[in-house]
Formats: sequence, structure tokens, C-alpha cells
Amino acid sequence: MPDEFWEELFAAMGCNRDRAVLAIAVSTGARAGELLGMRGADIDWGNQLIRVTRKGTRAEQWLPASADAFVWLRLYFSDIGGIVGAGDVVWRTVNRRLGVHVPLTYDSLRAVFRRVNARLGTNWTTHDLRHTCAIRMVRDGRLTLRDVQTILGHAHLSTTQIYLEQNEEVFARVREHQANLGRARDNAPVQVATGYDAADLAVLFERSR
Repeated sequence: MPDEFWEELFAAMGCNRDRAVLAIAVSTGARAGELLGMRGADIDWGNQLIRVTRKGTRAEQWLPASADAFVWLRLYFSDIGGIVGAGDVVWRTVNRRLGVHVPLTYDSLRAVFRRVNARLGTNWTTHDLRHTCAIRMVRDGRLTLRDVQTILGHAHLSTTQIYLEQNEEVFARVREHQANLGRARDNAPVQVATGYDAADLAVLFERSR
């Protein structure tokens, strides 16, 4: 997700909870299901870490989140009363019928994206945030591929290597290929139709240039 689209998506979020979810997702690369399982004990405010239970392995892992993500998280906590117990679900929504907070489900989070996408004319998903985080880390020369693999929780390095080559790089190579083809055509001898003198045509085209 290019930066301008990320900023557009973030600005379109309607509450601090959704902004906090996005900021944590894009800075940690955690999957939506992993984030939605967080409890109060899974937040280390002092070290700006969050803990998730990895999909598949069910292993617990601490991940560093950005300072901005923790700012939005504090604002969200303020919105819901400021206190989240160690065993309490972090992400909540209001059950309008009962007038109480209930856990935010995956379907509810998808509904948030559907509404925003309809307004923006886009088709972003929560998984695009994970991809964006991965690409940003890969492009940072201070991080090794092993670092990225660790944060993303990939079992195999080959999975992480997918992010080494993105569409923009493919497009650049194809454009170079097309330009080379164009130069080859420009330098190729022109086939002269029957009845025309090649020397006369050369003089004509030189004058036109």
C-alpha cells in the first residue's frame, strides 16, 4: 500500500479504536485474527510491545509496535473508560441492542473495511496492512531478511523472500524491456516498399526531422 493510500485509509477511519487497530497492524505485521485475540496482559506499555498468539503454531510472540500506534491505543482506551484488565479483551465494539461493550469480531472488523472502501472506492483488506508492513521492513536496509521473518512469524524464509520483489520492480524491468524494444525498432533498417527508391526516402525523412 503506497504511503498516500495508507494516509487516505487511516484518515477515513471513524474512531480511535479503528485507528489504533490500523496503526498496530501496519507496524507489527500481525494478522487480524492475532490482533483480535489480544488481552490486557498482552500489552507492554513501557517497552511498546504487544503479544499475539501466532496462527497455526499457537505460539505466543511479542512484537514491537510504533510509538504512534501506542498513542492511538491510549486514546482508544480513554474512549472505553481507560482501564482494561489483564484478562479483558482489548478490542471491543458496542452491542447497540444491549448497550454494552462486546468483543470485536473478525466479521465486525471486515464491516469497518467494507464501509471505508465503499466511501473511498477502494478494496483494501486487513491483510494489505500485513503486506505493507512486510514491504516496508524489507526495503529498510538496516533489517535482515531473518529479522523480517521473525516479525512476520513465517516458518520458512522462502515465504519471507516473496516480499523481496514487488510489482513496482517488475514494472520497472518491463518498462526498460519495452524501451529497449523501441530503440531496437528505431535503429532497424526500414524496409522500402516496391517502387520507391531507398535513397530518396532517406533524404525525405532526414528533411522531415
